[in-house]
Amino acid sequence: MASINSSLKGLDWIVKIILVVIYDIYGILRRLTSGNIVSILVAIVQLCTANLFGIIWLIDLITVLTSKEVTVLAP
Repeated sequence: MASINSSLKGLDWIVKIILVVIYDIYGILRRLTSGNIVSILVAIVQLCTANLFGIIWLIDLITVLTSKEVTVLAP
């Protein structure tokens, strides 16, 4: 799992933005591969509730645009 997480961190900024725009694939994968129980539960909630009705998607999009990384709810 560590290699997947490091591969996700090594993506270009524009690729991260595209993966966030498309159903927040980047944020979900980052949370699932983190190894943190809370992050994994947030990712499962994202999958089951359509990104918590768009709230988590919007937060991830803003954080990727501003800091070039998913920083909220992901270690």
